[in-house]
Amino acid sequence: MKISIFKSQQQLAAALAGRIVRKLREEPRLVLGLATGRTPLPLYHALVSRHRKGETDYSHATTFNLDEFVGVEPAHPGSYRSYMREHLFRHVNLNAKRTHFLDGRAEDLDAECDRFEESILRAGGIDLQILGIGCNGHIGFNEPAAELLPWSHRVKLTLASRKANAGFFDGELRKVPKEALSMGVATILHARQIVLMATGPQKAEIVAKTVTGPIATRVPASLLQLHNDVEILLDEAAAADLRRAGLVGRRRGRLHER
Repeated sequence: MKISIFKSQQQLAAALAGRIVRKLREEPRLVLGLATGRTPLPLYHALVSRHRKGETDYSHATTFNLDEFVGVEPAHPGSYRSYMREHLFRHVNLNAKRTHFLDGRAEDLDAECDRFEESILRAGGIDLQILGIGCNGHIGFNEPAAELLPWSHRVKLTLASRKANAGFFDGELRKVPKEALSMGVATILHARQIVLMATGPQKAEIVAKTVTGPIATRVPASLLQLHNDVEILLDEAAAADLRRAGLVGRRRGRLHER
């Protein structure tokens, strides 16, 4: 793993946005895996800013989102489809036919997960997968468990994950769905490149476990250690436990200060 630490989440977002802009220029048909939540918001705002300056063309790019809530209409403000439309898609020239989501309203959710996996295969796989991380170590909605399903699947959300998403449902936990559809860990690990973003002091402990701890399904993000092209982007607060324990740079980790 390569670890890059930035002084602020804005600097982190700007650096990652710059990388995506360069990759789009080099690979106009870039296939992006996208995350939602609070952590990627500065990234999407930076990408929109770069697009408004005429620096990007998304017309041939393809996107796949990590997850979606079960039972939520696509137009619902709490859906991840609405999130992506509000914060990125409506501001750039992405072809709507090239944006892919899991449909939490599908009649057959297992068949929907199979359809999504087939769509990724037809697109040639994901070139760059952007991830956030939950305080319990989840990536996508792959929650800590004794076993993890490898491919896209239906998942029961933990209370912690539901609380973390309450802000998208008027701050009311009772409105947050109890289930979601998510890319599986194997789906994520099949991406050619992976970038995990983590910001804020609440992520410091789980980042340290992810980077330096044993590989365990109880910390799903630790499975990223198995991938050969992963970068962890942190702000100073999220890197705090790594620094305190003197763990930055150990093993195969490479540290870049920004």
